[in-house]
Amino acid sequence: MSTTQPQIMFVCWGNICRSPMAEMIARAKAAEEGFHGVTFTSSGVSAEEAGNPMDPRAVAVLKQAGYPVGPHTAHRATAEEIEDADLVIAMESLHLTKLRQLAPHADHLYLLSDFNPDAVPGSEIEDPWYGDDSDFVVTLHQIEASMKELMKRVRELLG
Repeated sequence: MSTTQPQIMFVCWGNICRSPMAEMIARAKAAEEGFHGVTFTSSGVSAEEAGNPMDPRAVAVLKQAGYPVGPHTAHRATAEEIEDADLVIAMESLHLTKLRQLAPHADHLYLLSDFNPDAVPGSEIEDPWYGDDSDFVVTLHQIEASMKELMKRVRELLG
């Protein structure tokens, strides 16, 4: 885990939809809270989308919701990234399994829904990739529902 500024990494399958959406939303929420010195990143458990930008539908939904969208290039998570992060937050339980294979001793792995007090324990953030624009809106709302509690955790990490 990091010894300087807190690092939070979001993880999904290919790192083109859910995890970069969560990264951009978390950055915006942290800025609203006035948090400085925290790094938000994202990655995937697969390399199949490596080098690709964020899905244009994800970009459009984020912009329509008023979130700033920065540059993004998909990449696969590494054991070093997992170990260096303070929180590694996956979208699905399958992602947790893959992360544990990469970093078997990591004890700071969570589902994003773990930060949503209204979510059913173990629930997952739906993959919008196979759907249409409305599926990206659903994903956006699922991600947003976890941000209040996540920002409380970030505040704790900042001390």
